[in-house]
Amino acid sequence: MSWLFVALLAAGVIVLIAAEWPRVGSRLGVETWRRRAKERRKPKLHVIRSDTEEFAASVQRDLERLPTIEERDPKR
Repeated sequence: MSWLFVALLAAGVIVLIAAEWPRVGSRLGVETWRRRAKERRKPKLHVIRSDTEEFAASVQRDLERLPTIEERDPKR
C-alpha cells in the first residue's frame, strides 16, 4: 500500500463522516445524551385534576378529624 492510497482512504472516511454528521450527531450529540439522562432521572409523574369543591370538602373533613387540645388560660 502506498501513502497515496492511505491518504485517499483517510480523506474518503473524513468526507463520509462529514456528510453523515447531521444524522449521526442528532443521535449521538451532547444534547441527546443530556435529554436521555434527564428522562432517566425524571420519574413518570402525572397531574391529576379534580373538582375543587370535592377537594375543599375533603380538606374540611380532614381538619374536623384532627385531635384538638383545650387551651389553658396562662394566668391560672
